[in-house]
Amino acid sequence: MVDELELLKKDWQKKEAQLPKLTYDEIYKMIWKKSSSIVKWIFYISLIEFVFWAGLNIMFSDTESMEELKAMHIHTAIIVLNLINYGIILYFIYKFYTNYRKISFTDSSKKLMRTILDVKRTVTQYVWFNLAIFTVSMIISIYGILIYDSKGQQIVENAVQNGDTTLFWVMVVIISIVLIALLLLLIWLFYRLLYGILLKRLKQNYRELEQLEV
Repeated sequence: MVDELELLKKDWQKKEAQLPKLTYDEIYKMIWKKSSSIVKWIFYISLIEFVFWAGLNIMFSDTESMEELKAMHIHTAIIVLNLINYGIILYFIYKFYTNYRKISFTDSSKKLMRTILDVKRTVTQYVWFNLAIFTVSMIISIYGILIYDSKGQQIVENAVQNGDTTLFWVMVVIISIVLIALLLLLIWLFYRLLYGILLKRLKQNYRELEQLEV
């Protein structure tokens, strides 16, 4: 039995020795190709996302919607916020593109590792910016509804007449925070699903490069 095991072991070692061994350059090229493909997809997804949200915004920017925003005195604020939003998102798309170009022409593992870290940092900043801009837009909308919308004004007046003004505003703040937090969680989960998988693969590539440099 022992002899059979020894024979099997020797046979396996012979087969293992016959297997092709990848060189440093071959392994690097494999990691580089995978990383380049991931960063390209991040760029494409950000473009698709921008077109989708911009199209949705244009679709709902009809005369009636604009009049409602004007009635709530938040029309100008929303327009300015949208301009800032689109401007900064275009900047992020440009960053994703430059990261892709940078990674496409990287010729060393150290540069590739730095670029991977840059990509991760840019995606993280992009997600946090979107969460921040959503929070600001929600606060502006809630303010406009409660202060200037006829239904919102009626709710506030009822609270004042009942002598529950302080309690009412405390409840408004608490409900607003909970609502915004829940929506932010959903958006965060969406981005985690959308970009998280790609970033996880990039992280794996980064670890492989670290091992390659040892």
